[in-house]
Amino acid sequence: MNDKLRTDAVRHLFEAVLTLKDEEECFAFFEDLCTINELLSLSQRYEVAKMLRNKNTYLEIADKTGASTATISRVNRSLNYGNDGYDMVFARLPEKDREWPDDEDEPKEKPEHHSRSRREQD
Repeated sequence: MNDKLRTDAVRHLFEAVLTLKDEEECFAFFEDLCTINELLSLSQRYEVAKMLRNKNTYLEIADKTGASTATISRVNRSLNYGNDGYDMVFARLPEKDREWPDDEDEPKEKPEHHSRSRREQD
């Protein structure tokens, strides 16, 4: 694990996350903590990881998630050479939650990156 991440501030954040009891509390906390685009970017990477583990091609993943091939490559590198964090979580989820849904009606949401500060966005 990267020693640069092991700061008191990061530990405090993780302790706070571990206190969350349900999905609604997660929505409330993360909506306060992150910008919409930050949260969409994180969730997009997670969906990319699920699709990579399900043996989807880069083209399929890019089409379904709107992720760039650079993002897909970074997630793939984490899956293959990272700290096994994705796989740890996947192993704890029910099988149905490890797969990409076949719901074609859901719109692709590609996070936009803005250079404005969070205060300017709010």
